[in-house]
Amino acid sequence: MLDVRRLRLLRELSIRGTLAEVAEALQYSPSSVSQQLALLEKEVGVELLRKTGRRVQLTPQAEVLVAHTAQLLETMEQAEADLAASLTTVTGTVRIAVFQSAALALMPDTLTRMAKTYPEVRIEMIQREPETALHETWARDFDLVIAEQYPGHAAPRYPELDRVKLTTDAIRLAVPASDGGTAIRALADTAEVPWVMEPRGAASRHWAEQACRSAGFEPDVRFETADLQAQARLIESGNAVALMPDLVWTGRGTTARLLELPGRPHRTIFTSVRRSSVQRPAILAARETLAAAAAAVAGNDAT
Repeated sequence: MLDVRRLRLLRELSIRGTLAEVAEALQYSPSSVSQQLALLEKEVGVELLRKTGRRVQLTPQAEVLVAHTAQLLETMEQAEADLAASLTTVTGTVRIAVFQSAALALMPDTLTRMAKTYPEVRIEMIQREPETALHETWARDFDLVIAEQYPGHAAPRYPELDRVKLTTDAIRLAVPASDGGTAIRALADTAEVPWVMEPRGAASRHWAEQACRSAGFEPDVRFETADLQAQARLIESGNAVALMPDLVWTGRGTTARLLELPGRPHRTIFTSVRRSSVQRPAILAARETLAAAAAAVAGNDAT
C-alpha cells in the first residue's frame, strides 16, 4: 500500500519545483521531505527523482504517480465535502486569497455577516495577486480565491477550478479635482501628465498601457505601486492620474474626478474553488455571503 502523505510530497514537488519550497509550503524540514521521498522510492521500487544541478527532476514514473495522486486528493476532498454536508451545523475553516480592492470593499462586510450567520466557520484571509492566488488555490494552499479579469485580458484557467461571477465594477480615468489648467476631459488629454500604475506583470498595468496606446500615446509612468490606496492618494494630491476600478472608492469616497472611458469598460470579479470542494458547506456559505456583500456594494453605488 502506497503512503498517501508521501505521494502528496511528490505532487508538491512537481508543483513547486524544489525540496525547499515543498518544505516551506508544508512546514517540514527539507531533510524530512527528502527522507520521505526516498522511502517512497523504496516502496514503489523505481527511480522517481534525478538530480539536475541543484534541483531534482521527476522521472516519467514519478509523473504517473503524480497524476494518480491528484485524482486521490480530489476524491478525498470530495469525501470530506460530502461528510461535512451530512452534518446539521456548518463548521470548518475557509482559507481565502483576495486582491487588495476586494479585500477592502468586500471582506469587512463578509466577515461580519459570516460571524453572525455562521459563527462556527473560521475565515482566514491572505492578500495575493489574482494570478498567483489562482495557482495557489489549484495547489491547495487556499480553499477559495477572489480574482479579477480585465476586458480582453483572460485570467489563468485551471480545469480543476470552477469560476463563479461575483460582481463587476466600472473602470474610469481618475484625475485630480484641480488639474492645474491642463483641462483633462478624456484619456487623450493625459499624454503629458504623470501616471501611477501597478508594477509590470499585473493585469491592470497591461490593460492600462494598452488603453493609453489605443488613445494615441505612451503613458508617462512615473510612479509604480501595487497599493491602490497609495495610488488614490497620489491622484487626490494632484501628483498623478490613473485608470481605477470603482471598487477602490467603496467606503471612502474621493475628491478625484472620475471620467468615463470610451465603451464604458468594466472589470469582472469572480470566485474560484476546486471542483472537488465546491459543495462543502463552509465554502458554500462563504460564497453566498460574499455575493450578499457584493450586492450591497453594488446597491450603494447605484444610489
